[in-house]
Amino acid sequence: MNINWIFYIVLGYLLGSLPFALIIGKVFYKTDVRNFGSGNLGGTNAGRVLGKKAGISVIVLDILKVVFAVGVVSFFDKEASVWAGLAAAFGHCYPIFAEFHGGKAVATMFGILISTSIFTFHNAWYVIIPFLAFLIVLVLSKMVSLSSMIAAITSSIYISYMQWNISFEIIVASWLLTILVIYRHRSNIQKIMNGTENKIKWL
Repeated sequence: MNINWIFYIVLGYLLGSLPFALIIGKVFYKTDVRNFGSGNLGGTNAGRVLGKKAGISVIVLDILKVVFAVGVVSFFDKEASVWAGLAAAFGHCYPIFAEFHGGKAVATMFGILISTSIFTFHNAWYVIIPFLAFLIVLVLSKMVSLSSMIAAITSSIYISYMQWNISFEIIVASWLLTILVIYRHRSNIQKIMNGTENKIKWL
């Protein structure tokens, strides 16, 4: 870790702070999504408040902002690219451009998995394995929140196994991302325990 990492992490945070749910809501729908639904600046709430097209657009853009951050930094430092992705996820959850009130890091998590698989690890299994875990849990539970947390844990376990003798910094960044995802879903965890968590109806 060196002084350049500060720049990479700040870059990741600023890119992650771009609140596309807020931007799309205000520009195209004259609506502040923070005042409706869950109040989160994520694709799920945007879709719930603004419609499917807006929700998909927000998810795609939230993924791409992380892919861009990781992709740019990976040209200079492979290990730092993972931390730039983590910073982007943190920026998405606590965006400086939206009064530090953001989303739950699900789309950004998958943005990190996709981008690090391409630019950092050059190995598609880093995204395939957690995505398969996500799909399996989603089919069984019909809960996006639980599926997302399991995918994050699966990813960290796999990265820890693959990077054990290669990069301690990458392993730490991976587990910090998992902790962030779980923390942002703490209200969902309580609902799961109470049996009141929302389930998707099309499965």
